[in-house]
Amino acid sequence: MSVILIRSLILYVLVIFAVRLMGKRQLGELQPSELVITILVSNIATLPIEDVNIPVLVGITPIFAMVCFEVTVSWLCLRFPTVRRFISGSPKIVIRGGRIDRQAMADLRFSVDDLMMALRGSEVFDLAEVQYAIVETTGSMSVMRKPSADTPTRGELGVQAEDSDPPLVIVSDGIVLHTALRSLGFDSDYADRTARRFGLKASDIFIMTADSSGSCFISPRDGGRPIITQGGDESDKAKNQCRDT
Repeated sequence: MSVILIRSLILYVLVIFAVRLMGKRQLGELQPSELVITILVSNIATLPIEDVNIPVLVGITPIFAMVCFEVTVSWLCLRFPTVRRFISGSPKIVIRGGRIDRQAMADLRFSVDDLMMALRGSEVFDLAEVQYAIVETTGSMSVMRKPSADTPTRGELGVQAEDSDPPLVIVSDGIVLHTALRSLGFDSDYADRTARRFGLKASDIFIMTADSSGSCFISPRDGGRPIITQGGDESDKAKNQCRDT
């Protein structure tokens, strides 16, 4: 049993390393070559675990070989478009100008049900709203709505909005995340200083997020009402304390 456990741990670490080396993609976003390599690596890794008479090296060697082959193929695909089209294929336009291309659907072996399911996955439930749709090489569908059916942007409505990155978690279950603070350009005492404004300590906070402007969201560990500040303004202290009461 201990031999199987050790083998499993070794191959577990090896497969994780192999997947990380091949790149970060979700299973549904894998190119055909990547999906094949993933299946082969998983099958090869099970052999030394199921049969203790097979040396671990017999499983490790082909896994490394497959990963090296996939990295080489990926490099060739980046350098040579012809190789990329041969390995991964090309995207297919199934709806152009609102018209469904039946030949493209036949080439992809897409049924009407497949088309409607893919559109629903893109939050489109009415074919009349679709201007353009293309099936990517991963099998996913990208959809562009007709301008008359698309949601207007703030710019189109004339609403001014400042471009900013989303908030980051700077306190997680009472622990200050200094890496996130540095990413926002804050000093290491920012979380403690902000918590003290509301009579708290960092250890009293379950989750605290902040953005580069200093706006914060604080959820206390005792389950109390969240505290929300805007731009780090000190006047928000009184506003949020009144809200808590």
